[in-house]
Amino acid sequence: MKFLVKSLCLAAVAFLTGCSMARDIPYFKGLQSSEDAVGVVQHEARICPDDMLSITVSGIDPLAVAPFNLPVVAYQSPGSENIYATPSFQPYLVDKEGYIDFPVIGKMKLGGLLKSEAIAYIKKQLEPYLKDPIITIQFMSYKVTVLGEVARPNTYTINTERVSILEALGRAGDLTIYGRRDNVLLIREKEGGVKEYVRINLNDTDILTSEYYYLQQNDVIYVEANKTKVTSASSTNVSLYLSALSTLASMATVIVSIVVNAR
Repeated sequence: MKFLVKSLCLAAVAFLTGCSMARDIPYFKGLQSSEDAVGVVQHEARICPDDMLSITVSGIDPLAVAPFNLPVVAYQSPGSENIYATPSFQPYLVDKEGYIDFPVIGKMKLGGLLKSEAIAYIKKQLEPYLKDPIITIQFMSYKVTVLGEVARPNTYTINTERVSILEALGRAGDLTIYGRRDNVLLIREKEGGVKEYVRINLNDTDILTSEYYYLQQNDVIYVEANKTKVTSASSTNVSLYLSALSTLASMATVIVSIVVNAR
């Protein structure tokens, strides 16, 4: 009778937990139709220390712009004369203070600037030397890290400068059934090495217009396990503990029996 009551209680808990999980799994539950308009989120990548940047200066006169571009490089296999990579300009490394060492101009601080601001700044520095130069900036180290309750936790290199938190989670195979949709942690390093921690609720449509909808390079996303996963892990540990105690008790019983029979 006690076993039957215990089984019914466990079944009820499992049923209620399952219902709770089913309610928490869908994204954007408040978004009913296309009539529920969401605002447009403006996003532009911001240059940070340790970024690798490809900066190309071009113009009408190739000879005039040549001194303002780093040398073109291509790599070869050891002991071989065959080039196995497309020749390209060397990248610029943004140092800890946000500076790059630009040809002819020297030190320029790009750290903390948006991409469009950096382009305008470089154009201003080149005014004494060139007329109407074209500046192209591309991030070569744009990556985000997705950890926790996702199918494929990893660090992902992004070939675009506009990636949303949903796209990043998609690259990681989406959240598992045990991932908390209402409390996703975003860790972002800001200028000066200051860490920013933001909790994001994927069930809330406000995320679509949030400043954190689009990610910055080197962002870290951590998906926390829900109570069901934690409870399951705890139950497993308790079961293992009880099983070990049962084994020890059985061994003790056998030992006592052997001792008694030996007498």
